[in-house]
Amino acid sequence: MDWLAALGETPVAQALMRWPVLYIFVNASHILSLGMLVGASVILDLRLLGAFARLPLAETLTVLSRIAAVALGFAVLTGAHLFSVRPLDYATNTAFLIKIVLVLLGTANALAVHRSRDWQAMVAGAPATALLRLAALASLVFWLGALLAGRWIGFL
Repeated sequence: MDWLAALGETPVAQALMRWPVLYIFVNASHILSLGMLVGASVILDLRLLGAFARLPLAETLTVLSRIAAVALGFAVLTGAHLFSVRPLDYATNTAFLIKIVLVLLGTANALAVHRSRDWQAMVAGAPATALLRLAALASLVFWLGALLAGRWIGFL
């Protein structure tokens, strides 16, 4: 746990603690990133499950998956900065640990889907397969669960 304590002494962590306005901007950026990630992922998953049938499948999924990927990158970056302010507290917070596991599962699920033959076929115009629909259900559970766990962090 010494390395976690040292993380709280980094210049970034100290700056976030010293200037509350900076913390507010990083926190707001984290929330914006999460909103974009979850929003894009939920619409993408629902489209895979058959909702919004008027939207062209391949084009919609390509755009939304890129938005989700960029948003995930920003969420991880801003989340790491926020984590640095109270690393020992977060490392022992059950809700935070659940959130991290769900984010890892959501990311692994997305990477597996995008590398699958079914995804490549769908982008080329084929309909969504049962395996892609199952992955979409799992994605909904992972990302919405991570969102809920993230809100739970402050209450433990």
